Amino acid sequence: MSDWRETLAPISKSVSFVNKVKVLGCSCRIEATKMPSFRENRTSLLCAFDSGVINEEEFVLLYDINTAKSPDLPYWNYEHFDLDNLADDLCKTEFRFYKNDVYNLIEVLQLPDQFTCYNGLKIDVLEGFCMLLKRFAYPCRYLDMITRFARPVPQLCMASNLVMDYIYIAWGRLLTNLNQPWLSPVNLERFANAVFEKGAPLSNCIGFVDGTVRPVCKPGTNQRLLYNGHKKVHAIKFQSVAVPNGLVANLYGPVEGKRHDSYMLNQSDLYNQLVQYAVDTKGNVLCIYGADPAYPHRPQLQRPFQGPRITQDEKDWNTAMSKVRASVEWVFGDIINYFKFLDFKKNLKVQLSAVGKMYIVCALLQNARCCLYGSTTSEYFDIQPPSLVDYFI
Repeated sequence: MSDWRETLAPISKSVSFVNKVKVLGCSCRIEATKMPSFRENRTSLLCAFDSGVINEEEFVLLYDINTAKSPDLPYWNYEHFDLDNLADDLCKTEFRFYKNDVYNLIEVLQLPDQFTCYNGLKIDVLEGFCMLLKRFAYPCRYLDMITRFARPVPQLCMASNLVMDYIYIAWGRLLTNLNQPWLSPVNLERFANAVFEKGAPLSNCIGFVDGTVRPVCKPGTNQRLLYNGHKKVHAIKFQSVAVPNGLVANLYGPVEGKRHDSYMLNQSDLYNQLVQYAVDTKGNVLCIYGADPAYPHRPQLQRPFQGPRITQDEKDWNTAMSKVRASVEWVFGDIINYFKFLDFKKNLKVQLSAVGKMYIVCALLQNARCCLYGSTTSEYFDIQPPSLVDYFI
């Protein structure tokens, strides 16, 4: 059999091929402005073969060339996505937000009306945003989302990644800078009072800092860089600061799983921001508490008493702070509980997908959930989170 290019050349140049594929009622004319899909090409080839434009040998060769290696899933058999057709409870189950809140969140995030993928595909903002929420809400494959969005896997992948990139670029700053209106001295003073009223010995503690280990799939290369000896997993790490209203106030990462919490503290510039912004309405110093003994002891950063000769009072102090700190750690767990895709490490493949970016975007989405619905932490400390408009500014 001759080379397929030699076979295809005379066919593609033939005017009769372009004109005669419109037979038997088939509208298969090749459009110059739009690249046809493999399925459309195969349909055109069937029409061309039936009308005698190409012979059997050419048909077999061209049909094989236009057959995708991946499964050809019949996405066209499903109804196009329409959020208004979904019940409110179903919407919250699949997307983690009620229907009206999805619309509000799109407006607050200032998402564009339409996303354009690198191949020219245009996705409506509502559909693209729901693709992202559906992807992260629970461990699922893109092919599992076909029944909901009636789109092929490549389009689902491109659209969800494009929306994720936009949110990360536009709003990632909210997790790296403590100079936010909702972290004003008045609110910080309320945080300190709430923590103290729950039994903390510190009267000026506004939040808690801790390192978070997120397991990932075992990489093919650089395994030692990602291996965390304490947890015995390959992972990436983040440094999170949680406050009593249930929000993540600061998030640094990702870094290699082998890194220590003290390394992240030094690299994050968190302490310098605390020196500048962690003050109450009278100018008094406020602090955060870190349970890791490796943290340095500073006015803005407190840690437990340590050593073999600590007194009973110091032990009681450690115990009281540990109890209050445990309640704020619920904030870290909420990110994983509501966006469970992050907990399926076999699909978190470093160098193949933006694993760190996924966690940061999900932290922003969880903060949005807390602003809308509150959280266990905010109820425990009786501190209401800010509204969506006050947070995303």
